[in-house]
Amino acid sequence: MARAGITADRLTRAAADLADEIGFEAVTVSALARHFGVKDASLYSHVRNVQDLKVRVAGLALSELADQASAALAGRAGKDALVAFANAYRDYAHRHPGRYASMRTEIDPNSPAATAARRHSDLTRAVLRGYDLQEPDQTDAVRMLHSTLHGYVNLELAGGFSHHPRDSATSWTRALDTLHAVLSGWPEPAA
Repeated sequence: MARAGITADRLTRAAADLADEIGFEAVTVSALARHFGVKDASLYSHVRNVQDLKVRVAGLALSELADQASAALAGRAGKDALVAFANAYRDYAHRHPGRYASMRTEIDPNSPAATAARRHSDLTRAVLRGYDLQEPDQTDAVRMLHSTLHGYVNLELAGGFSHHPRDSATSWTRALDTLHAVLSGWPEPAA
């Protein structure tokens, strides 16, 4: 019998909070059971296994980030949209490092979490509409944008920029200026 008050949604949110506290990789069903003061077995009526739990956290994180990015993008285009989107991405990662790390979880395209992933991708494409890129260039630009933002944020979260006197926020601004310049002058494919 399921313990009163424990739902899959509550477990997912608690796992996301736990991920922000102790790191996404340290989130286990046992750690979550301890948090709720129950036995591991009582959680399996709500989640299939730790992988199911982690996919649920990834879906939650992608949805939260999409909500924040959507709000940041409202009424913006071009460079303003790019900067708003990138800053929402970076701010979310700094506020929720465990949730952010969960976004690297492989998600089955048929799972509910895939809807949040598609929404995030659609928002990225909305940013790129201001640069008038057609396919396949748009897909290449989506990949470049996500790679740049993700790489920068991961290095920053890991302390990779802390040993240099130049402020990482200044370098972030310059990276966004460069992304804007590249997107504005997207090269023609090589012959």
